[in-house]
Amino acid sequence: MSSETTQVEVWSDIACPWCFIGKARFTAALEQFDRRDRVEVIWRSYQLSPDTEVGAGERELDALVRMKGMSPAQVKEMFEHVAATANTDGLDIDFDTVVAANTFDAHRLVHIARTQGLADEMLAALFTAHFSDGRIVDDVDVLVAIAEEVGVHGAAQALADGQGADEVTADIAAARELQVSGVPLFAADRRIAVSGAQPVDVFLQFLDQAV
Repeated sequence: MSSETTQVEVWSDIACPWCFIGKARFTAALEQFDRRDRVEVIWRSYQLSPDTEVGAGERELDALVRMKGMSPAQVKEMFEHVAATANTDGLDIDFDTVVAANTFDAHRLVHIARTQGLADEMLAALFTAHFSDGRIVDDVDVLVAIAEEVGVHGAAQALADGQGADEVTADIAAARELQVSGVPLFAADRRIAVSGAQPVDVFLQFLDQAV
């Protein structure tokens, strides 16, 4: 890596709506940034609910009621706030159709896509699939279909062969070492960091400081 290139690592989870919003805002900031050619973005894996059973097919609302001890009314109120915020950023989140999922294999797919230069597109497609389209992102057939839509080749075989698993595990271990307690987290050369779905102007300041 060139000494003039700043590496921005972003830890996020595909099941995290604020990560979806944060990616959109960070991408908007990067598009406006006058030295974006000097920024290398690496999407890192993180799991907010690693114990979610693969294929359980539980509605997100029911999962949060069970895990957080919140009432359905409280969860719905939270959903409405998040969806309204996402809408201001041009994102459609339909919590009525969101199915709770274990995101480990979806994160593997982002790493597989990265080898073909399509990590950003893959992550964007997974967020949309999960939050907007009600697709089940811990179903291998669904993941392969999304990969094909993005243009990632050989996803079925790569997933079957276990590709990407070591990378996901390493990302999660690095997050633990860096004491990442919430996502999204944006770290530039592991020197400076900003967390949360910040406004575009905050991300622009972050990029300016980083580069």
